[in-house]
Amino acid sequence: MSSPAVLLDNLTFPEGPRWRDGRLWFSDFYAHEVVAVDMDGKRESIVTVPNQPSGLGWTPDGTLLIVSMTDRTLMKLENGALTSVADMSEFAAFHCNDMVVDGDGRAYVGNFGFNSHGGEEQRDANLIRVDPDGSVHLAASGLAFPNGSVVTPDGKTLIVGETRAQRLSAWDKATDGTLSNRRVWADLGGNFPDGICLDSEGAIWVADPRNKETIRVREGGEVTNRISTGDRGSFACMLGGDDRRTLFICTCKASGPDVAAQRSGRIETISVDVPGAGWP
Repeated sequence: MSSPAVLLDNLTFPEGPRWRDGRLWFSDFYAHEVVAVDMDGKRESIVTVPNQPSGLGWTPDGTLLIVSMTDRTLMKLENGALTSVADMSEFAAFHCNDMVVDGDGRAYVGNFGFNSHGGEEQRDANLIRVDPDGSVHLAASGLAFPNGSVVTPDGKTLIVGETRAQRLSAWDKATDGTLSNRRVWADLGGNFPDGICLDSEGAIWVADPRNKETIRVREGGEVTNRISTGDRGSFACMLGGDDRRTLFICTCKASGPDVAAQRSGRIETISVDVPGAGWP
């Protein structure tokens, strides 16, 4: 497999990539903006999020949902206006991060659980569910830094990357959004999952910033592909393009707020054999 090519650079820290309407949408953390870029590298700033954007997703009617990290709020963008959907601070012990929005418009949102950059002792975190009516629920507890997440095409399984536990965990998802039957979908051994995306064969691409690679994993833990990102961390990934066979990888030199001024963030791309599927 060839090496990734740079589609867009000069970013503070790209995260939460999503493919929509012929463009890759993502959050540039420390620039406080949501950005969309096409396959030619033409970028558009979509909206400014004062308290730092992260996870992105869309409701069935096409409304963009945005995780506002530091105030632990789920926002929506309608007619150019950014407004609050839900306050998630009851269940989020520290900054909120990645999110997946399912086919019914329910949002599942992770959070750090503790101040990882401030030297706090690691604590488990909750996974939060926000329903279309704006009500906030505890979806699951006892997760070790819940991060990237996906929902299978049938809508019946939610899979979440637990960064600090080095595993992908799965739940059965009921029609009302409740989760049950928690299990280890894949023990990743020496890999640390950040952002993830699902393909049509049921395998998951996993961005790993510590090992500076993006890997493709089958249920049970078999790694079928490894893509090196050189000296840069791989923080998130998404399958897109016209045939959904372009793997977009968000890379950066590091993840802390002190990297913002370096503007070392990039969107990199590489072609893969199996197209994307499910949500996001």
